[in-house]
Amino acid sequence: MSTAHVVTYNEHLKKIISQILESYKILKEIQDKPGDLDRIKKEMLRINGFLKVATNNIDEYKISHSDFKKLKSKFSYYLENYFFEKEIETMAPLYSNDLHRVKNMRIKIIEALENKKMMECMENLVEKL
Repeated sequence: MSTAHVVTYNEHLKKIISQILESYKILKEIQDKPGDLDRIKKEMLRINGFLKVATNNIDEYKISHSDFKKLKSKFSYYLENYFFEKEIETMAPLYSNDLHRVKNMRIKIIEALENKKMMECMENLVEKL
């Protein structure tokens, strides 16, 4: 395998993880105002989409850092165990302006992302790539 291909593969993974980290940062900075439930949903769906791409399309054996294999299993765990879409859909018509509930939803999503140090591992991997 050519070195150029490996670099491209690492760069691809780095781009995906950077997008996840960007959405995570947005989630952490949301001020819990009316209308924020839509922003929370949008960022959560972006994160889920990128996690799915990383889980399904990236071969851990082609990434030069062994950390990715552990990280990939954290992605799978998150995708298998956390489903906020339905909760947000249910919540939206009733509570989209209930800032306390919106904040609780946002915190639950952030806690799920931080579970098993997933975000921390992503930040570390991005630095290495």
